[in-house]
Amino acid sequence: MSDSKDDEMVRGLLNLVEDVTLSDSEEVEEETGVSPLDNEEKHMDSSDYYWNSYAHFGIHEEMLKDDVRTRSYRNAICNNPHLIKDKIVLDIGCGTGILSLFAAQTGATHVYAIDNSSIIEQARQIAKDNGLDDKITFIRGKVEEVDLPVDEVDVIISEWMGYFLFYESMLDTVLFARDKWLAGNGIMLPDRCSLSICGIEDEEYKEDKINWWSNVWGFDMSCIRELALLEPLVDSVDARNICTEHCQILSVDLYNVKKEEINFKSPFKIKVSRKDTVHAFVAYFDIWFTDCHKIVHFSTGPHAKYTHWKQTVFYLEDPLYVERDEEIIGTLASQRNRKNPRDLDIKIHYKFDGAHHSGVNVHQKFFLR
Repeated sequence: MSDSKDDEMVRGLLNLVEDVTLSDSEEVEEETGVSPLDNEEKHMDSSDYYWNSYAHFGIHEEMLKDDVRTRSYRNAICNNPHLIKDKIVLDIGCGTGILSLFAAQTGATHVYAIDNSSIIEQARQIAKDNGLDDKITFIRGKVEEVDLPVDEVDVIISEWMGYFLFYESMLDTVLFARDKWLAGNGIMLPDRCSLSICGIEDEEYKEDKINWWSNVWGFDMSCIRELALLEPLVDSVDARNICTEHCQILSVDLYNVKKEEINFKSPFKIKVSRKDTVHAFVAYFDIWFTDCHKIVHFSTGPHAKYTHWKQTVFYLEDPLYVERDEEIIGTLASQRNRKNPRDLDIKIHYKFDGAHHSGVNVHQKFFLR
């Protein structure tokens, strides 16, 4: 176990980039929580919409077929019986129950699996069909509202991550369960994550999806172009398009992070790796299970094997023409939307001075919905 787990003074969420200073103009105005993309009707029933979306088997098929995701969890659980055997395990957002099945198979004394979606009925049948229903208790409801028949658990497992790490994520719920039920020497699987950023050349896609709106069959529809720029793109980025180094802007220790820290603002500094044009910033996350005998890690970056999380692409208003070893500095701020906390309001402020540009100083807003 890392020393930080026992150090109450260690903040769970760490900003990693030092010595990046922007002018006072980078301070952002008070948020209203309203974007041009917000929809009142969507926000009114956002909670029901979220749970209902996980009732359909299709989304679970995609996650189960994600080899990087599922194999990493299986390796962390099944290859580390010292963490699971004879332990009480809590599975948060169990879905089809795959993580609960892994834990029961590895020798857990008992597994409590919670989900608020109707998919839990199939999970209960799956456990029965595989002879593990005596080892797993399925509880339908919100974690914040259910009661467990035990006072504490030894292990919490959860696949809580969303796009851009925090979009539609259940981290708040995981932290609630940690503070309420996890034993003093309990284990979190996973226990570490990070968020990183890099720059890419992507002229072809930007022309096809963004700039295209400037001339549609001879008509100016650029007002839609402005809306298109507000929405980050979730897609798989070709590693060959990366033209900068990677910068890890955030590190999260799940043993210590507080839910108030999920809203964050982090500086970044990315060095250009080749002469090219930067059309967008790309964000992705990494996950670690550090309590395993052999640390289990996976990345959702464009340099790594495909995952269903893909990457999150933020297109710049204007491209940056860059030369090798030049640097782009900035800050990325993310906060949960006030009407629907599962949505994210994101701001990127970046500055650049180079051979082809001077005095670039841009603020852009994005709405991950």
